[in-house]
Amino acid sequence: MALTTAEVARLAALARVELSDDELATLAPQLDVILDAVAQVREVAGEDVPPMSHALPLTNVFRADEVRPSLPVEAVLAGAPSVEDDRFRVPRILGEEQ
Repeated sequence: MALTTAEVARLAALARVELSDDELATLAPQLDVILDAVAQVREVAGEDVPPMSHALPLTNVFRADEVRPSLPVEAVLAGAPSVEDDRFRVPRILGEEQ
């Protein structure tokens, strides 16, 4: 089932993306190819195949936390546009409780 430009336009509107008529005409067949590829993968993957985000297992490499010398507070705050109580002063976020 081929996607129509109207369906692509509806998806674009839901995503709040403005597309020209030329872009809609170009994207419709491209999205069709993507959807067909996903459907093929869905057919091959049986219930015995667990869903995975990557083909190979990933492991993060962490380094040990070490305390190291850093800049003095005065030097860091010297370049700040606004300072309060030895901290950066930033504007209050609207609707945030004190």
